[in-house]
Amino acid sequence: MFNNKRLKVCGITVAMVCLLMAGCGKKEDPELEAYRESMTSFYDSLNQYDSELNALDPDDEAAKLQLLDILDRMNSTYKAMAETPVPEEFSGIADISVEAADYMQKADEFYHMAYDNEFDSDSEMLAAQYYERANSRAQVILQVLHGEVPEGEGISVETQSTYEFSTIDSSTDGE
Repeated sequence: MFNNKRLKVCGITVAMVCLLMAGCGKKEDPELEAYRESMTSFYDSLNQYDSELNALDPDDEAAKLQLLDILDRMNSTYKAMAETPVPEEFSGIADISVEAADYMQKADEFYHMAYDNEFDSDSEMLAAQYYERANSRAQVILQVLHGEVPEGEGISVETQSTYEFSTIDSSTDGE
């Protein structure tokens, strides 16, 4: 009989802990909410730029200027994304955000070198590589924000287990 009561108490305790961990009735962290809104805006902007890029007519004389304008705006958007404070819950993507912005900056610079004056195919090739790197980082960030484990070429994921942490220095035991 005693064991049965103890099991009921443990069951109630587990249920309460689950409710607390699920955040039942808890308001979302303002920093986390601001970050979520910022990243939603970032990805909405990327979708808009993608539509604009796909709508360019390569035979139109103004296409080159339109392309560079889109890339300039995209570069500004990446910079703003990288400057957004990353909440602790997503601290692992802070460096990736900065990398993405740096690569987009380089892509924008090389696209300008490729198209501002006489066409330079080497600059265009470098720009395309930097552009791809920026976008691949944006994909990794999106995967993390969606709770997925990022996958792809050149991506390594390190996880930590709470059981691997020690709060007591073992060198002081028994001394």
